[in-house]
Amino acid sequence: MIDEEKLMPNSITFVGIFSACNHRGLVDKDRKYFETMVNDYNIKPVLQHYGCLIDLPARNGQIDEALDIVSNMPIKPDAVIWRSLLDACRKNNMGLERRKELARQIMESDGDSYSGVYVFLSRVYASANRWDEVGLIRKLMTDKGVTKEPGCSTIEINGVVHEFFAGDTSHAQTKEIYQQLDDVEERLKFVGHVPDSSQAPMVDDLDDEKGHSLRLHNEILAIAFGLLNSKQGIPICIFKNLRVCNDCHNVTKLISRVFNVDIIVRDCIRFHHFRNGSCSCKDYW
Repeated sequence: MIDEEKLMPNSITFVGIFSACNHRGLVDKDRKYFETMVNDYNIKPVLQHYGCLIDLPARNGQIDEALDIVSNMPIKPDAVIWRSLLDACRKNNMGLERRKELARQIMESDGDSYSGVYVFLSRVYASANRWDEVGLIRKLMTDKGVTKEPGCSTIEINGVVHEFFAGDTSHAQTKEIYQQLDDVEERLKFVGHVPDSSQAPMVDDLDDEKGHSLRLHNEILAIAFGLLNSKQGIPICIFKNLRVCNDCHNVTKLISRVFNVDIIVRDCIRFHHFRNGSCSCKDYW
């Protein structure tokens, strides 16, 4: 269309093109358009362009190719690029040693101040039930002064915004919310859901994390509150400041089917519309 209309694309135009390829999983087209941008339009790539170029092969399991791009790019990677690599590594179920190696490479590449790599390592060890190492990672974060942005989900009911954090017990309806969560957990177990401990948020009580409790996830708390207070037939709408993890994504799909409710979640990446056990993102985000 750009060629047909004789329009001159700019840097932002190609960010949109790369993002579209990213959401559709079009690896080859993404590379082609990147080369077109550089060679045909003489546009100098910026971090946003490299972020898309790295994220797409990483999501498709091509971690080594993504790392090659990182090592050859003339710009210092930012936290978004590191997060793309870590999320992709987790989503592709790579082995423990491969994930530890990726974390080591990120730290050596001046990414050790990025809290995500520590959270990632913590979850790697949690998934292997190596809780002593989880504790050591958290101590290392404290010693280095590395902090993690706390996950937070909000929901509006009758004009009032309600805010939830992991393991939150501050809400006026806390008792009812956790009773609702008990019901959710039982009904999800009945349809075969097994929580993923590697996706649990970093909280102070490791025993809770080992318990695989859904209540550690702030968006699930918000959804439970929505189930209690939303009118039948009205979608539950959640806003989350971080990216939705795999386990929460799977849980929310199941809740939409088991409870016959539409759930809309806006995370830091995109909108997710859950209905009857599936998501509008087609499990690609």
